[in-house]
Amino acid sequence: MISTDVQTYLETLIPKRSSLLHEMEQYAKEHRVPIMELIGIETMLHMLKLIQPKRIIEIGTAIGYSAIRMAEAVPQCDIVTIERDQTRIQIAKQFIQRAKLEERISILEGDALEIAETLEKHLKFDVLFIDAAKGQYQRFFELYSPLLTDSGVIISDNVLFKGFVANIEKTEQKRQKGIATKLSHYNEWLVKHPQYDTTIIPIGDGIAISMKRGESR
Repeated sequence: MISTDVQTYLETLIPKRSSLLHEMEQYAKEHRVPIMELIGIETMLHMLKLIQPKRIIEIGTAIGYSAIRMAEAVPQCDIVTIERDQTRIQIAKQFIQRAKLEERISILEGDALEIAETLEKHLKFDVLFIDAAKGQYQRFFELYSPLLTDSGVIISDNVLFKGFVANIEKTEQKRQKGIATKLSHYNEWLVKHPQYDTTIIPIGDGIAISMKRGESR
């Protein structure tokens, strides 16, 4: 994880964002809705510009912040995003409509652990972005990775969980320790996965990038 001083400095270099995005960031802060940290999402957006995906599947819409950011960063890309919280779904729909991205961002309502099969009829996705219940990351990976193209990339956010993953034994709160333990197991499982090459970037809250192995890449 980068130091607070370095993070603050890097945030001053981030390009100016629209008033709508600032409003969403403020809403998330005031209502304690988790969205990606600025440096983390900027890093991910640059990766997406390099990958140039046509279709992205996102697990964890929240208020639609990351979906909107991804759609704006990669204009030729369509996004299917999954959310189960009805209040957040309605807020996300409003923000997506205001961003004029309803035709490119589709919200699939329901529990991501239960509706993966409904997506099998869709075209394959180029990128899977996991940013939902941290204790379920491996299950999300296993359920949704078959929906990717042969050159598919999986991006997992929050894999360092505020640094707790590196200091599990020193983590005092039971809930934080439990989440950190599950993410630690997920990270170890990822880097040993026989079908994917994974690197973890210690920026934002930690981002894991998993790319398919083999000649297809």
